[in-house]
Amino acid sequence: MEKSLSRWLSLVCLTALLWLCVGQSAFADTQTCLECHEDAVQAGSFMASVHGENGIGCLDCHALNSLDAHMEGEELPPAVDCASCHDQQSAEHVGSVHAQNELRCVDCHSGIHNLKAAEGKQSIVNVCSSCHDMEGYAESAHGLAVAAGNVDAASCGDCHGIHGVQSLSNADVKTARTFGTAVCIECHGDEEMMERNEVYAHAVHTYLSSYHGKSYRLGYPELTATCADCHGSHAIYPEENPASSLNIENRAVTCGKCHEGSTRLFSHFYSHGDHADFDNYPVLAITFWAMTALLVGTFSVFWLHSILWMIRGLAENKEKKAALARGEAHIHIPDGHRVYKRFKRRHIFMHLLVIISFLILSLTGLPLKFADQHWAKVMMDFYGGTANAAYGHRIGACITFVYFGMAIMLSIHFLFIRKDIPGIWIQRLFGPDSLMPNFRDIQDVSNMVRWFLWKGPKPTFERWNYWEKFDFIAVFWGMFAIGGSGLMLWFPEFFGLFLPGWVFNVATIVHSDEALLATGFIFSVHFFNTHLRPEKFPMDFVIFNGEMHKEEFVEERGDQWKRYEELGITEQFFKPKNSSPLYNIILRSFGFIAVAIGLTLFVLIVISVLGGSH
Repeated sequence: MEKSLSRWLSLVCLTALLWLCVGQSAFADTQTCLECHEDAVQAGSFMASVHGENGIGCLDCHALNSLDAHMEGEELPPAVDCASCHDQQSAEHVGSVHAQNELRCVDCHSGIHNLKAAEGKQSIVNVCSSCHDMEGYAESAHGLAVAAGNVDAASCGDCHGIHGVQSLSNADVKTARTFGTAVCIECHGDEEMMERNEVYAHAVHTYLSSYHGKSYRLGYPELTATCADCHGSHAIYPEENPASSLNIENRAVTCGKCHEGSTRLFSHFYSHGDHADFDNYPVLAITFWAMTALLVGTFSVFWLHSILWMIRGLAENKEKKAALARGEAHIHIPDGHRVYKRFKRRHIFMHLLVIISFLILSLTGLPLKFADQHWAKVMMDFYGGTANAAYGHRIGACITFVYFGMAIMLSIHFLFIRKDIPGIWIQRLFGPDSLMPNFRDIQDVSNMVRWFLWKGPKPTFERWNYWEKFDFIAVFWGMFAIGGSGLMLWFPEFFGLFLPGWVFNVATIVHSDEALLATGFIFSVHFFNTHLRPEKFPMDFVIFNGEMHKEEFVEERGDQWKRYEELGITEQFFKPKNSSPLYNIILRSFGFIAVAIGLTLFVLIVISVLGGSH
C-alpha cells in the first residue's frame, strides 16, 4: 500500500514537472513509459539532463509505431538513431576511427538518460582518458592549463576533433605529418591568444619562414620537422622542465632524431629565431639588415645604370637611323665583316656550365625562397616535391664548384704560366688582359656616365670592361657567400661538430638573400648588359661561338684592337671559318630558352616581392 502510494505521488509530481517543462505531448509519452521503465530512468535526473531540458521525450529517441502493441510485448522499439537529431555530428562520426572500431555514441556519452552538457574542456579530457593512455598529457603545459580552467588551452578535441577523429597510426605519411603541424598552427597562429596567455606569439611565423616550415607550406612535410617532432605530441613541457624534449640536456637527442650525430653545440640552432627581434637575436638582425643594404645598394646602382643606358642607347639608335635617312653612314671600317675570335672553347664551355648550373639553382631554389606563392607550389609539384628539388639544387651546386675550380686553374695559368703575356704576375694581375679591376675602370665608368648624360662620346674599352669585371668578381664573392653557406646547410651535422647551431641561422639568411641578389642581378642587369641593351638586342651570341666581327670589335673594344695592332697580333685572332650552322642553331636556341626562363623567373620574383604573402 505504501509502495503504491509512493509511486502515485511520484507520478503526480512528474506529471506537473513534465507539463511545465516539455509540454503535454512529451509528458504523455514519458509518463506512460515511466510506468514500466522507472527502474531504468529516474524522472528527476532525466528532466535535469540535456535532453529533458530541451523537451526531448522518450518517443523522440525510442520511436514506436504502436504504444499499445509495445505494452503488450508485440513491438520492440528500434535501435536509437542519434543522427535523427545530431545529423552533423553523426556524419562526422561515420568516417572516424571510432566508428571503424564500432564505438557508438553511448560509448562516449554514457548515462544517456541523465546526460549533462559538457562543462569545460576537462570533461572532454576525462571522456578520452577513460580509453586512451594520455602519454603525459595531464602533466603537460596543455593539460595543466585545461585543468586550471583556461578556455584557450588545448584539449583532446582541439587537436583531434570531437566526432570526426581520424586515425594517425593508419594514415599515410603525408597526412600524419601534416597533422603534426596543422593543429598547432590553428591555435599558435593566433598571436592575440598567445600574447594573453604569455606564450611566444611568433612561433608560427618563424617556423613557416624556416626550411622546415617552407617544405610543409609547399605540401611536402615528409622529410622535414613538424612541430610534434621537436615539441612532442602530448607530453609538451616548458623548456626549463627536465622532462621537456627542448630542455638543454635533451635537445641534442631531439635534433638527432632527424640529424644523426647532432651535438650539444649543434642544438644551439634557433628553431624560432626572428631576425626582426633585435633584442633576442641581434646577430640575425644585423645579418639581415646587412644583406638587405647590399641588395638595395646593388640594385639601386645597377638598375639606374641600366635605365640610363637604355635611354641613351635608344636615342643613339634613333640618331643613326636619322643619319642614314639623310644619306650619312657611320664611320666605315675596312674589312668590317671579317670574323675574329674573342673566346676559346674552354671559355665557351665554362659559360655553358655557368648557365646550366645557374638555371638549375634558380629553378629549384626560388620556389623555396617564395614558398608562400602559388607558382612556387606549382613548380614544386612539377619536381615531385622538395626532396627532389633539393637533389637538383645540389647537382647545380656541384656544377658550380666545377666551373669555379676551372676559373681558379685558368687564373693561376694566366698569372704564372702563360708565355704570351708580358710581365710578372703582379703586372699581369692589373694589366689590360686581366679581369681584376684597376684605375682604368674608374675612367671608363666616368666616360660612360658622361655619355649617358650627353656630355661626351661613347667610350671604347679594352679586352674587359668594368661591368664584365664586376660579373667575374661577383662569382668569387658569390662562391664564398652562397657556396660557403650552402655547404653549411648541406652538411649541418659535420659543421655542427665545431660551430654553434645559430651559425646555421646566419647561413640561411646569407644563402637566401645572396641567392636573391644573384638571380635578380643576372636576370635583369646582366641580361640587359649582354643581350637586351639596344646595341645587342635580342642577344649577343659571342659567348656561344666566341666570334665577333671586326666592326663590332673596333666600335666596342677599340683600345684592345689598337693594342693588338701595335703588337702586330691581330691576325692571330682572325677566324677564317665560321661555326657550323647546326652548332649555331642549337646554341642560339639554348640561349633564347635560357633568357626566356631567366626573365620569367625575374617577373615571378618581382611579383612575389611586391605582392607579399599569399
